[in-house]
Amino acid sequence: MKAFILDRYGSKGPLRAGEIADPEVGEDDVLVQVHAAGVNLLDSKIRNGEFKLILPYRPPFVLGHDVAGVVVRVGARVKRFKPGDEVYARPADHRIGTFAELIAVQEKDLALKPKNLTMEEAASIPLVGLTAWQALVERGRLKRGQKVFIQAGSGGVGTFAIQLAKHLGATVATTTGTSNLDLVRSLGADVIVDYKRDDFEAKLSDYDLVLHSQDGKALDKSLRVLRSGGRLISISGPPDPDFAKEIGAPWFVKLFTRLLSTGARRKAKRLNTTFSFLFMRANGDQLREISALLDAGEVRPVVDKVFAFPATNEALAYLETGRARGKVVIRVT
Repeated sequence: MKAFILDRYGSKGPLRAGEIADPEVGEDDVLVQVHAAGVNLLDSKIRNGEFKLILPYRPPFVLGHDVAGVVVRVGARVKRFKPGDEVYARPADHRIGTFAELIAVQEKDLALKPKNLTMEEAASIPLVGLTAWQALVERGRLKRGQKVFIQAGSGGVGTFAIQLAKHLGATVATTTGTSNLDLVRSLGADVIVDYKRDDFEAKLSDYDLVLHSQDGKALDKSLRVLRSGGRLISISGPPDPDFAKEIGAPWFVKLFTRLLSTGARRKAKRLNTTFSFLFMRANGDQLREISALLDAGEVRPVVDKVFAFPATNEALAYLETGRARGKVVIRVT
């Protein structure tokens, strides 16, 4: 099959277009013909070697963390899916590879594609949808009437998280640039801070929850906009000891994450708030919950650009400019 292959870490150069063997299909696997694949900053960070300690992939391998497509074949123990089903997923870590014509996905990580979405729209959802769900619903336990600050509201995670938070009944604050004020307002943001003109710390206070996706300076300020007892959940780091324990990391990784996150955890404790790091995981059951919201029109995909499969490197380069509004998607089939 055709695929875009990473031959070595850290080059920041183009992925190699080439032919590789079709995926092996285990008893619990579903072989999916890839119609569309979402592009995420996680792909470029893995390519650049930023996650080698946490996700030690061995080159050559195929990037890509979002897929929408059609079932070609199922393993002997698969019950929920059959050939011809339209499906979508965020494949599990160490099972990624959606920048290709085929991918084998574990049944438990897969869900039927929302009926009212195109393949390209569906491929934009899994990683950002699951990130928002796990941050706001599973870990943040966001409730009606609470206040949440979602950074970078016009980005992939931000556009989905704003809508999910509004569905949950929260008051939503976000940051964005001047050109994207109307976009985040249309998604339901109640309080919008133009980061080019204003400092969000001067505008926000007494928030119950922060979904942090920016740098360390923004993390410090975000802790200060929380109420006493509030929570900050970071998807941009630093990773903490609980995360290292969750992934079964070796002792030296646990030590490294403890040292890396010491400052953030101490600052949070001093302010009577909590800090935690979230690295989203594949979850088909949660994706089915998200599908129900999409089918009901409670949330909608936000797709900036769709690139043809041969332009996969151009799609990654465009995402890395930081100008994308919502998601960037590759049309494979």
